[in-house]
Amino acid sequence: MEQKPVSFLVKFFMRAIIGMGLIFFVNQYIIPQETAWKVGLNAVSFLTSGTLGIPGVCLLYGILIYQNL
Repeated sequence: MEQKPVSFLVKFFMRAIIGMGLIFFVNQYIIPQETAWKVGLNAVSFLTSGTLGIPGVCLLYGILIYQNL
């Protein structure tokens, strides 16, 4: 019975850590320094990347690009 919540939390934190690392990498090395298309490293991006994984990170960048059009 207790295996499911622990497994869910481990998967959530692994997705969140990988997502935050991906956001940091894209902000530092992919996007030019002069642009405003950088996703912040905050609680919302942590929860989104933890819940949705890499598609959540893509969603955050998509929302940001849509707002800046």
